[in-house]
Amino acid sequence: MNLNPDKALVVFSGGQDSTTCMFHALKHYKEVEVVTFNYGQRHALEIEVAKKIADEQGLKHHILDMSLLSQLAPNALTDHTLEIEGGDIPNTFVPARNLLFMSFAAALAYQIEAKHIITGVCETDFSGYPDCRDIFIKSLNVTVNLAMDQNFVIHTPLMWLDKKETWQLADELGQLDYIRNNTLTCYKGIIADGCGECPSCQLRKTGLEAYLAERGTK
Repeated sequence: MNLNPDKALVVFSGGQDSTTCMFHALKHYKEVEVVTFNYGQRHALEIEVAKKIADEQGLKHHILDMSLLSQLAPNALTDHTLEIEGGDIPNTFVPARNLLFMSFAAALAYQIEAKHIITGVCETDFSGYPDCRDIFIKSLNVTVNLAMDQNFVIHTPLMWLDKKETWQLADELGQLDYIRNNTLTCYKGIIADGCGECPSCQLRKTGLEAYLAERGTK
C-alpha cells in the first residue's frame, strides 16, 4: 500500500491547539480528515464542538470510542468528582492517553492511506504532561512505522510555540477570530474565552493578551 503524500489526518478535540493544527493542515495538504477520541472526558460538549467545526469546514470526521481510558487510572479529566489540581504532573494527566490516541490515529491513517498525522501537542506549554514531549512523539513515529511497515510522518506544528505564538500562527492563517470564538479549551466546558479561571483558560488568556498587545504595537 502506498500512503497518499497529499493527505493528512488531524487529531482533533475542537480546542484551540487542534483547531489551529486543522487550519495548518488545510493550508498544506490537498486532503484533510480529522479524528476525535471519546474517552469519557469531563465535558461531552467537546465532542459536539469538534463535530460542529468539522462540519463547518466540510471535513470528514471520525469519532473513536476510547472509553477504556477512564478505567485505567483516576484523573480529573475522566473522573468528574475530582477537583482539578496542579503539581509537577497535574491530576488532569491521563496516563498513556497520547500513546493510545496516536497509535489509533496511525491505525486510522493506515486505513484512509494518509501519510501525514498532525497533533497539537506542545512541549513549551505542556503542563508537565510527559506524553506531550518531542522525544516521545519522535519515538512513537518510529514505532508506528515499524508496527505497520509504513512511512507515516507525525507533525507537531505547535511543539516549540508558547500560547502567544500559537495565537500568532492562528492569525497568520487568517483564523484568529474563528478559533477564539468557536473552540473549547475550558475545563469547565465554556466555549470561546471560557471561565477565565481554570489552568487551561489562564494559559489561553495570557497568551492571547500578550499576542494582541504585541500586534497592537506593530
